[in-house]
Amino acid sequence: MKRWTIDRRAMVTVGLAALLGACSVIPKGADRAGPVVTTPTPEPTQSLPSDETRHRIALLVPMSGTNGAVGQSIANAATMALLDTNASNLRITSYDTAKGPEAAARQAIAEGNKLILGPLLGSNISSITATARAADVPVISFSNDTGAAGPDVLIMGHIPEQSIMRTVQYARSRGSQNFAIIAPDGEYGARAEEAARRAVAAYGGTMVWTERYARGNTSIVSAAERLKAHGGYDTVLIADGARLAAQAAGVLKPRAGGTPQLLGTELWSGEGSVTRASALRGALFSAVSDNRYKRFVDSYEARFGSQPYRIATLGYDAVLLTLRVARDWRVGRDFPDRALRSEDGFLGLDGAFRFGPNGLVERAFEVREVRDGAVVVVENAPARF
Repeated sequence: MKRWTIDRRAMVTVGLAALLGACSVIPKGADRAGPVVTTPTPEPTQSLPSDETRHRIALLVPMSGTNGAVGQSIANAATMALLDTNASNLRITSYDTAKGPEAAARQAIAEGNKLILGPLLGSNISSITATARAADVPVISFSNDTGAAGPDVLIMGHIPEQSIMRTVQYARSRGSQNFAIIAPDGEYGARAEEAARRAVAAYGGTMVWTERYARGNTSIVSAAERLKAHGGYDTVLIADGARLAAQAAGVLKPRAGGTPQLLGTELWSGEGSVTRASALRGALFSAVSDNRYKRFVDSYEARFGSQPYRIATLGYDAVLLTLRVARDWRVGRDFPDRALRSEDGFLGLDGAFRFGPNGLVERAFEVREVRDGAVVVVENAPARF
């Protein structure tokens, strides 16, 4: 990965060999005012008319079933992007992966689509790649399944390891030296621990101890008690959501002050319980900026009468990305996927991002601190690479 500039300091990025490939986490959204309203671009039931002036783009997301509301939210956001930009050179058609991702991909290719946006779930990627590759159609997935990335499969979802890297880098700049980790058993905990170890090594700190636990209040409290008895650290990363993190924090900082410095992960973003737990006061974590998201939510509600899922911004940004590339893309030709590797990157609702040679997205994260009743940005995300 390339380096980006943060307040005149170079942020070192390290190639993480073990990323969160097995996790297909769908970020939660705010409570919606009502059912997610459908867009005027449903799954096609007949052949599309010929196009001589518009590029055909396929949106492969679940439009029914368990994750149907999430997929519809992404589809709505994609429609918003077209409306907001007055784009007339793209035809985006939705295909329901809940009825079979492989069948959806075959239909999308048969109907002349030159780019696939999706799927949402990492488990669906392998089902569509063979069909897409045979037709030289690149895939931009909304998943964070980093193990599926490749030259023609780009991973656009938020990668948790990058949040951990950013937080550790900031903590080191504030004097943290000796780090410890409390992480859950399973894939997420293992990958979070590996990311933290690599980040600490990259920024010159020392990893002194790790405690693992089975998810549950009692278990994480026991892990925190074992860590407290061990000692020797000044900073602790708690790799879990805000509710369980608060349980561990209550053991490590019972008086909500002093040391150790607590660190969280991207799982804390948008969690109201972060500010309600006094033991988390002063804790740090990183996430993509919400500056543009608030305006997006207002516009989405005005159009569809409900609030979007947080992940819907990926659908919006994927369309913006496609429009930028489409400036030099002739209708009927293969998608110019080399343009997706621009070192300058792209700017979307979630801030600056770009794709590396390995197909993984690299995002700009801001650092936040939990204070009395609020979460405050203490270091802004870089505006560009």
